[in-house]
Amino acid sequence: MRQFRFAKMIAAFLIGILLVQIHACSPSSQDSEGASGSQANENTTLTIATVNNSDMVVMQDLSKQFEEENPNISLKWVVLEENVLRQRVTNDIANRGGQFDVLTIGTYETPIWAEQGWLLPFENLPAEYDVEDILPPVRDALSYEDKLYALPFYAESSMLYYRKDLFDAAGITVPDQPTYEQVREWAGAVHDPDNGVYGICLRGKPGWGENTAFFTTMVNTFGGKWFDTNWQPTLDSPQWREALTYYVDILNQYGPPGVSSNGFNENLALFSTGNCGMWIDATVAAGKLADPDESQVADTVAFARAPVASYPNGSNWLWAWSLAVPASTRSPEAAQTFIQWATSKPYVQLVAQERGWVAAPPGTRRSTYEQAEYKEAAPFADIVLTSIESADPSKPTADPVPYKGVQFVAIPEFQALGTQVGQTLAAALTGQVSVDQALQQAQANAVETMKRAGYIS
Repeated sequence: MRQFRFAKMIAAFLIGILLVQIHACSPSSQDSEGASGSQANENTTLTIATVNNSDMVVMQDLSKQFEEENPNISLKWVVLEENVLRQRVTNDIANRGGQFDVLTIGTYETPIWAEQGWLLPFENLPAEYDVEDILPPVRDALSYEDKLYALPFYAESSMLYYRKDLFDAAGITVPDQPTYEQVREWAGAVHDPDNGVYGICLRGKPGWGENTAFFTTMVNTFGGKWFDTNWQPTLDSPQWREALTYYVDILNQYGPPGVSSNGFNENLALFSTGNCGMWIDATVAAGKLADPDESQVADTVAFARAPVASYPNGSNWLWAWSLAVPASTRSPEAAQTFIQWATSKPYVQLVAQERGWVAAPPGTRRSTYEQAEYKEAAPFADIVLTSIESADPSKPTADPVPYKGVQFVAIPEFQALGTQVGQTLAAALTGQVSVDQALQQAQANAVETMKRAGYIS
């Protein structure tokens, strides 16, 4: 059965690539077709594929220091929007294209690709790297058979951001653990579209790592799940219907225009310019929103745990944007040298020195959270650390399930299925289909996917 599933895996990856619009997928001016170079003791060019999140933009800028320290290694950057990055690296590694030497991937891909021999392990890391300093949930999520196959650049859970000035004016006090029922009430209380303030911002952009990721945490905490213990899809269950009805209603009543086009970066921009009363999303945004150089609401943003509904687990996710070396690279030593530099304690110190402690890569190292300077600069630090440490990928749902993963299902087929479902969620959000029609379509897609992959007959 397992061999049959693997035989279907590449097809599932490639189907996922076709399911997302790839208008932005053409090589950019920063792109380089094909990895080049050999080993770290020769002149080597590393081609690095990464996401266009602000932390990675900082890494690209500060990597000039790495090149100065390693004059025999030069870096070429391919910086892509999240959905496009996933398409490009998945297509390249599934076909062993060898285009990239360093991949930016996450906790979903790492163990799956490691199992197939597509990634090189990080073994015999030097003592000064201090691998034990990496938070255990993150380290475990990036391991396969007790070996690390990616090193975390930053890690995150999810949390609630809100405008304290607006909440104070409305007489709202936010508890340590908000509920989705409270979130609905608060969204209505602070919604003021005439003055450019929308009650709530949430991900609506289709993609397994965009709207589907957030919505899956809603399903979890509303008591739902993707599959039962026999791998039968449950996307037409009452719990999914309750969660999707809530999601569609709250965004149509209190969300900004064009919500189906908004992913993480778009909502970050909206909140940081004062256009959102609330936002539930990745904890990595906290440093950006609290930085007065990047946020217009730095003095008024406040933080709380991700909301819960009927079930406490699974409301906050676990993710780590991480750097990995594909087995197809021709420069494995140089690639690992760069990755160790970019995920090290000295790199955290470098960001703090150049950009301030509030901009330090979060969620990866215990030592960061032990820094007095970081605690002073990051009022959100304790919530972030607690959220990451409490996320349990092995028990994300109220009922037992056969899979791991909080905001995703850790099977190869999920990349394609999650993107299909994300498109269906967006269609419900924009009124192209009803909630019931969306769930019927999502369930049919899930059943077809699981039959084709051999999970069910």
